Amino acid sequence: MKLVNKFWILLAGTTLVTACSDLDTYPEGETMTSEQKALAIEEDPSLILGDINGLYALMGMTFPVLPASERDDDFGYSMTCLSSDLNSADMVSTDDSYNWFSVASDFSDRTYTYANPYMRWMLFYKQIKLANDILTVIPEDVTNQTLIYYRAQALAVRAFDYFNLIQRYQYTYKGNEDAAGIPIVTPLTSGDNVPRQSVQAVYDQILSDLNTAIPLLEGYVRGNKSYVDKQVAFGLRARVNLVMQNWAGAEADADSAMAEYTLLSKADVSVPSFNSADASSWMWGILIQPSGIDNALATWVSKLCSFTGYGYTTTVGCYKMINTLLWSKIPSTDVRKGWWVDEDTLSPVIDNLSWPGYEGQKIGPLSVTDIKVPFYPYTNVKFGAYNDEMGNTENASDWCIMRAEEMVLIKAEAMAMGGDLAGAKSYLESYVQTYRNPSYSSTAATAEDFQDEVWFQRRVELWGEGFGLFDLMRLKKNMVRFNNRIATNHPEAFRFNMAATDGWLLMRIPLKEINSNLGIPESANNSDGELPQTGDGAGLTDGVTD
Repeated sequence: MKLVNKFWILLAGTTLVTACSDLDTYPEGETMTSEQKALAIEEDPSLILGDINGLYALMGMTFPVLPASERDDDFGYSMTCLSSDLNSADMVSTDDSYNWFSVASDFSDRTYTYANPYMRWMLFYKQIKLANDILTVIPEDVTNQTLIYYRAQALAVRAFDYFNLIQRYQYTYKGNEDAAGIPIVTPLTSGDNVPRQSVQAVYDQILSDLNTAIPLLEGYVRGNKSYVDKQVAFGLRARVNLVMQNWAGAEADADSAMAEYTLLSKADVSVPSFNSADASSWMWGILIQPSGIDNALATWVSKLCSFTGYGYTTTVGCYKMINTLLWSKIPSTDVRKGWWVDEDTLSPVIDNLSWPGYEGQKIGPLSVTDIKVPFYPYTNVKFGAYNDEMGNTENASDWCIMRAEEMVLIKAEAMAMGGDLAGAKSYLESYVQTYRNPSYSSTAATAEDFQDEVWFQRRVELWGEGFGLFDLMRLKKNMVRFNNRIATNHPEAFRFNMAATDGWLLMRIPLKEINSNLGIPESANNSDGELPQTGDGAGLTDGVTD
């Protein structure tokens, strides 16, 4: 399950090599030049629509990176989110042979020959390549409005990819501007010598792409939420500004991003949900249909949803749970506490629901032969089944990439860190009291204390959506899975803490890239730290779950 198939490596070639576009050849088989393709597209923009759709489709398809292997953990962007959350303290999984993501929980995914880290590298560089293909044939001075929108989307998606990569392969921006980041690949990049660029250079590229894309997206009306529009681009820049500690920019961009979106109410989140882009607060998502799934087990639903009728969760008990350290800090008055069952496998979120054929029986302790293993304490019930049909086997639920609640939390943190602590406290209290916990009151006396309060809100609100590792890195926080306050539910093999400065937090550039890219020799890879062992880091604290 862990090693990349050597034969596939030989077939795949270099990560950064160019690939053929749909427009590369004439029907007669003759090769088109970039100039000829650009002219053809200018006359008929529909010729590149397939490339635009492919840019987005990559994120949600099964087997986008290792199709020859057909691994059940190769299912696109949501796979990278699940891996990152299992690299944090707050998501707990079982230690057994059914767990495709054990390498993330035990941090052996820093081994650069493993498939999991390779997929987390390759997915984003494949998408960067698709974006570059589009940018190659749509010049900067294009005048066709449709092509302007296409170019803007390619820029925004490329920024999204670089932002995802840089947060995994180097410490956070502030204080590490000169450290080695990741290779930057643009349409002008050629050859097999593409070295790592500085963190500063990578963020400059990200901001350049977003700053260019945002005005170009003015007036664009997308067909559905799978595409990037201007508000999504603002949301991406809000994320980047937050990491860079550009507080005023983060606040302004978050405001622009979430304008006109309706936040999810307490009633909305009082049932299993987070499975459909139709939700009012979803800004950007991966729309998944049963026809687009080659294997129902190679999906995020199979690994995270506790209500599927065919998955690694329910069928074999490889559930995803919340760490008791965090769950015990959630007030009983907070509707989100019900997103996880308690020690008796009960939750108000599922009190009025039944498994098909077992009406009137509590879902948590229910056992259905070959279909559902009883929940473990603290199993998540946040993510609903496809079409909200409990026990169905389609596993085709949508995946959320961005929603307005995240923007609220970005704005609150940016306000406080930018100097308006009183305003930030009032803003956050209004949001939490109205939508999640009517009894909430901020007790922060400083901006830094308030930042921890927002981090707690992010850890609860965005649990399972892919922010766990990124927030640890951004805030320079220790990763704490156990302490002396309360017993943890992390299995023994995953029961360790890691200091914020631990070099093992950084992902390793895959061996395949090292072998094929002359610009990244072995000596240029991340190499500090060592694989953590059970009990390591005892005594570390994080300021929230202590």
